[in-house]
Amino acid sequence: MSNSYRFRYHVAFNRNLGWLTEWEQTALRAKRVAIAGLGGAGGAHLLTLARLGVGAFTIADFDRFDVANFNRQVGATMATLDRPKAAVMEAMARAINPELRIRRFDTAITTAQIDDFLDGAHLFADGLDFFEIPIRRQIFARCAELGIPAVTAAPIGMGTGLLIFTPGGMSFERYFRFEGQPESEQFLRFLVGLAPAGLHRPYLVDRTRVDLAGRKGPSTVAAIQLCAGVVATAAVKLLLGRGGVKAAPWHHQYDAYRDRLAVSRLRFGNAGPLQRLKLAIGRRQLGHQVGQPVAPEPVGPRSVIEEILDLGRWAPSGDNIQPWRFRILDDATVAVDIRQEAAGQLYEYRGGEPTLLAVGMLVETLRIAASGWQRGMVCTAPSVPGLVLHFPPAPDAPPDPLLSYLTLRSVDRRPYARRRLAPEQKRALEACLDADLAVDWHEGAAALWQFGRLNAGATGIRLRAEEAFGVHQRVLDWSRPHSPDRIPVGAIGLPRPMLPLMHWAMQRWERMRLLNRLGGAAMTEGALDLWPAWNSGAFFVVRVLAESEAEAGPEAETGPARLLRIGRCLQRLWLTAARLGLVLQPVLATVAFAEYGAAGTAFTGDRGLRDRAAVLARQFSATTGREPGEVVFLGRIGTPRPGLPGARSTRLPLDQLIQGSAGGAAAPRLGAVADVE
Repeated sequence: MSNSYRFRYHVAFNRNLGWLTEWEQTALRAKRVAIAGLGGAGGAHLLTLARLGVGAFTIADFDRFDVANFNRQVGATMATLDRPKAAVMEAMARAINPELRIRRFDTAITTAQIDDFLDGAHLFADGLDFFEIPIRRQIFARCAELGIPAVTAAPIGMGTGLLIFTPGGMSFERYFRFEGQPESEQFLRFLVGLAPAGLHRPYLVDRTRVDLAGRKGPSTVAAIQLCAGVVATAAVKLLLGRGGVKAAPWHHQYDAYRDRLAVSRLRFGNAGPLQRLKLAIGRRQLGHQVGQPVAPEPVGPRSVIEEILDLGRWAPSGDNIQPWRFRILDDATVAVDIRQEAAGQLYEYRGGEPTLLAVGMLVETLRIAASGWQRGMVCTAPSVPGLVLHFPPAPDAPPDPLLSYLTLRSVDRRPYARRRLAPEQKRALEACLDADLAVDWHEGAAALWQFGRLNAGATGIRLRAEEAFGVHQRVLDWSRPHSPDRIPVGAIGLPRPMLPLMHWAMQRWERMRLLNRLGGAAMTEGALDLWPAWNSGAFFVVRVLAESEAEAGPEAETGPARLLRIGRCLQRLWLTAARLGLVLQPVLATVAFAEYGAAGTAFTGDRGLRDRAAVLARQFSATTGREPGEVVFLGRIGTPRPGLPGARSTRLPLDQLIQGSAGGAAAPRLGAVADVE
């Protein structure tokens, strides 16, 4: 830019006029706002008020920018890492208005500095960290004594809670009632006082991320920006004397996610009866949180190969058993060891076909993940129990379009919208398969009902088979909604009222048999199979074409290599479904039990199950038009209904999957023929 260009205040902020008068804009030029804390909300306050035309600031922050600040703090960039927040934010504000008059404190504000910090301020804007209660109390108390209005806006979820304290009105201390309370109670009172309506609570999808005792909580930049907007609006009213300010005991909470605004007057602040009830509920919830697992701290910087593996670990596997472990050979090569004992019965079925398909899905997942770091992938020694993957640099290769769906892809057992797939969606899914594979689509009310009955038949066998009972005990996670190594019960599709009864029955086989005799199996079949099937877009069958059907395909393959390739195709299909806005549920147990029935397999202690399986095999052929042995994948697919992310299987941390690292040698579980997670 030419040095001859000169900053002019009235030109820079001319577009504010209309909402502000010329004389009001000039008045803002003479105002000073004190902001303590310049990380999240405080940094956004500074830049927003600078663009509003406020001419002077007193700012304070002792911290430096870190990578963990990137999600929300306006000053956090690669260029500002490890730089003092106060200095960075001052420079950013001066880049907006070089005429700004700024006084800067590069240390934490102490009791002795409060008067100096507030000297000449017309308004105090609270940007302190949520957990900095003691100094916050002192600053707000001194503002009241000096006649300085003060505002605090907390980023909560994807919204903001706003409180305004004006001279002569209810004080900060009288509203929150901190005096004499322990630290944990002060945190709770601050949260409940800022957001008494609790608009944010329904969409907190992972409560392990909230740890008041550990001074940690989630945040979003959406909330930070909303905080800056409401504080700037309050500043206009307070600095220009426009009036219309609803100061404490009025509270304001706006939640953009739920599109709701709550404004009400808490006459007694946190001392009111309704607030006391909310605090009691909060204490009980905090008590339950004690001893519960909290989200782990993020792992530090990784090598590129570890970053690829960290995405690759999200590959699906039966019962979420994750039967693979990684050995990093060098900075571009990984050995993948397949634990046959970890797969258990899953590995034995069809000579290990489900495990081999899952390994193929892992290989494709790693290939896609590598594209995000401009790496290719070459698979050598493609066999089980091990294979070697090499990731050479590919500087000109763009990221795979499916990259961002690796962690979003999951099993969805809920009812879907009853909407058929569009022709272009089907074509996109079919294009994921090699020439020797084909998809049969089954749509319409009659087909959905038939598949629901088919799957219910398989579920009936699973619930009545004693050998399956032990597997269900091992793979179901009753305590965690996001299970790293099992299937959370909240994700299996049973209605919430049925879960306590099922939990009771899962303690002993005798209880399960009693529940089955009392109709529990039939109820479960309806909840897990009939109702979801009826609410689907379609069922689909992926099958291997006979040589006479295939026009052209890959060169002749044998054993594991072919199954690994088919698994890679299936993962591309699943990820493409996610890219198209679709969800699916594999139904591989139905295929397995139909094949058991066709083979006349016997079941422990119940001869009737052999007959049930034989009936299932015949029903399978009639419903799909295929023999069980022809089918490599069966699933239901459709458009998800709106709603929050629910319970789902996650994955083991990377350090437990890399051999030789802490936890990497943990004993594996035995699995069974079940649906892919």
